[in-house]
Parts: sequence; structure tokens; C-alpha cells
Amino acid sequence: MKVFIIGIGGGVGLRLARRLVARGDQVDGLLRRAATRERLAAEGIAAAPGDLVAMSVPELAAAMRGADAIVFTAGAGGRGGPEATAQVDGEGPGKVAAAAELAGIRRFVLVSVFPEAWRERRMNEAFERYMVAKKLAETRLVLTDLDWIVLRPSALSDAPGVGTVDLGLAKVHDEIRRDDVAATIAELLRRPEVGRVILEVTGGATPIADAVAAMTP
Repeated sequence: MKVFIIGIGGGVGLRLARRLVARGDQVDGLLRRAATRERLAAEGIAAAPGDLVAMSVPELAAAMRGADAIVFTAGAGGRGGPEATAQVDGEGPGKVAAAAELAGIRRFVLVSVFPEAWRERRMNEAFERYMVAKKLAETRLVLTDLDWIVLRPSALSDAPGVGTVDLGLAKVHDEIRRDDVAATIAELLRRPEVGRVILEVTGGATPIADAVAAMTP
């Protein structure tokens, strides 16, 4: 399988790329910085020069052509202000979905966010814009004819993965390790029968393969 990862240098994207390469899959993606591309290449992870915001839909389609699946796990991360949040988190998935359709790629996994994430706290305006952007991206993706999955992880941690999760249609917001999010995506990619569904995932006690298998129609 060849997987094109938007956000291949990020916290979840890089973990996913490493996992896929280790199991014998091919990966590709876009990176703006040559130094980062060289560092990933040393690990056997391919990435092409490119910028999601600057590239046109046909340019993105040309870069992705030949992939079996797209995983969108990029985010502005609060950098670049409201415009970057709108372009990357809000408009980015729809732009990539249009490119996937043009390139003939059906499988699309969008890493989103719990809708009630940190609602017990008083979050700032930038965070609220981020949440609105993520919701916009979801609503646009689900209207496409692609074989999409929206995966909403709860609060992310860099602690080592444990290989178990709580996955389903609706879960209570808690915390999950980035390693385990990446492992969940990798397992979902192996299950083409799981599609056109919004799933929430957080820390739990179910082995990831079993949790994904339980989502099979």
C-alpha cells in the first residue's frame, strides 16, 4: 500500500509514516524544508518538496497520484494566525479531497478533534477558531463521494504508546498518546470495509486491532 500523508513531519504524521514503513508500506508526503526531508529520508521516509497552501488542486493531484490512500493530519498549530488556521485546518482537507478525486484516490482519513475538546476550560479565541475550522473541514469531507473516515482523537500526549484504545462512534473526551493514534490509523488503512464513518478515539483497554475490527459493518 502507498499512503500519502499530509502532515508527514508532524506529531501523528511522522509516527504513522514510521509505522507504515516498518510494516513494508510506501509513504509519501509534502515538506517545505529541505532539512526535514533529508532527515526523514535517512529513515526511509519519502517526502516531496511542497506546500499545501501554495499548491493548486491540480498540483496536489499530480503529487499524490499513484497513492492508495490519503491521510490528512496537518494543522497550523496556532502558527500564522487566523489565516493559517483557516487555510490549513479549515480549507486544507477540502482542497486535498478535491485533489484526491482528481487523482483517482478514494480512501481518505482525516484526523480531526473531539467536538467538546477542553470545553471544561476557558479557551482563547484562537482555539475557538481552530475548533470551527475543524468542523468546517469535516462537513465538507463528508459531502464528497470519497471513501472517507473522520477520526477524532482526544487530547494528545507524547508518552510512549500502549497499543490499546477506546474507539467508537461517541466517546468521552480524555487523553490519548500520539503513538496510539498513529497505530489506529495504520490499522484502519488495513480495513477497507470500515468507511464513511466518524469515529472518536481516546485512551482505553482494547487492543487497537480488536477495536478497529469491532467497527467493521
